[in-house]
Amino acid sequence: MSARRGGFITLEGGEGAGKSTVLGKVRERLADAGIDALFTREPGGTVAGEAIRGLLLDPAYRGLCAESELLLMFAARAQLVREQIAPALAAGRWVLSDRFTDASFAYQGGGRGQPEARIADLESWAADGLRPDLTLLLDLPVAQGLARAGARGGTADRIEQEREDFFERVRAAYRARAAADPARFRVIDASRPLAGVLDQVDAVLDAFFAQRGSA
Repeated sequence: MSARRGGFITLEGGEGAGKSTVLGKVRERLADAGIDALFTREPGGTVAGEAIRGLLLDPAYRGLCAESELLLMFAARAQLVREQIAPALAAGRWVLSDRFTDASFAYQGGGRGQPEARIADLESWAADGLRPDLTLLLDLPVAQGLARAGARGGTADRIEQEREDFFERVRAAYRARAAADPARFRVIDASRPLAGVLDQVDAVLDAFFAQRGSA
């Protein structure tokens, strides 16, 4: 890669959308293209961020108010941007992140009802206005996603324990953001069988790499 800013790709989606599987596919494609990439996740990605993640997802904190949740998400994000993402991009590396600021517009905005303008202010300040070059939104009906997530077993975290109407609002917020920014978002039909989902991802990455001159 040249000395120009690296590419920034994010994965977004609701529960049971298959982000982990798609993340593995994208990582494989980046490696095949010879792209030096930083892989991270939200909330988390730094020592401080992982500690905040533990608090945010712990069911013991069911009483955490929406404002505290939003601020904690951006506290973890501020650290991640300054410690990991921004330096990597400035060095010409690519970054692949499991969620970024769109998640706050969906979960804390759509799900919790926090004002979009408030989240945008935090995006500008705490996240330094940084936005991805490409966002893959894995979209599927909420009931289907929750059924998939439930089939995995294990204990649901604090956010996973929310009601179905919460996740309907999250999905609606994601879809609204994708519709408002079609140049950045690519909506992947995650309700399809896995092979069909990965085919969609391949097609999106082919076009993106060609556009960036990284094929």
